Amino acid sequence: MSEPMITELSDYAEKLIRGRHATRAFRPEPVPEDTLRAIFSLAGAAPSNSNAQPWRIEVASGAKRDRLARALQAAHAERHLSVDFPYSEDMYTTLHQDRRAAFGAELYGALGIGFEDHAARAAYDAESLGFYGAPHAAFLFVTGDGGPRLAADVGAYMQTLLLAMTAYGVASCPQGLLSFYADTVRDELGVDEGKLLVGISFGYADESAPVNRITTERAALEETTAFHG
Repeated sequence: MSEPMITELSDYAEKLIRGRHATRAFRPEPVPEDTLRAIFSLAGAAPSNSNAQPWRIEVASGAKRDRLARALQAAHAERHLSVDFPYSEDMYTTLHQDRRAAFGAELYGALGIGFEDHAARAAYDAESLGFYGAPHAAFLFVTGDGGPRLAADVGAYMQTLLLAMTAYGVASCPQGLLSFYADTVRDELGVDEGKLLVGISFGYADESAPVNRITTERAALEETTAFHG
């Protein structure tokens, strides 16, 4: 491969990967079906151990999406949690918590929500179960025994999916909170296989929304990576 072509491809990769970001306000128009199929077909090229492909993807749109949003918000209001993958604040180190706090300050600042306004924060969480207004939501289930090794493969699928969406001009937001109501998702979508890892809201971004102008920092290479030789 010639050097100019390598440079062109690396520039595209840089733009694609750094251009992907979480969107939290969407326009209502749906993504065309042929685009949906192209995106999810491309995501299926994701790597997995021994090519097991231990994922099952459920995509909700239209009336089904609307019913699911209402069911999720009702489950949230009634505190009907059903979590397939345990979650605890203890899983974060102090460094992780510092990064999360910095992000939270940016997010709630863009929304005009004060740091100590816990009621407004809780209300925003409940509202987010309506997929931030996105016309579609995808739910990623880990099949097989649902263990961490298989979940890692589904994580690889998720990143591939997010980049495929970005390449097609479709905005997205992975939402851990959607996975806190796994039984609700299963009931509404008729799912009888797998453990719910994450939900992803997606569609076309509302570029006028201040919350979509948040830019998040990433740790320096030296903080996360060591090269051994």
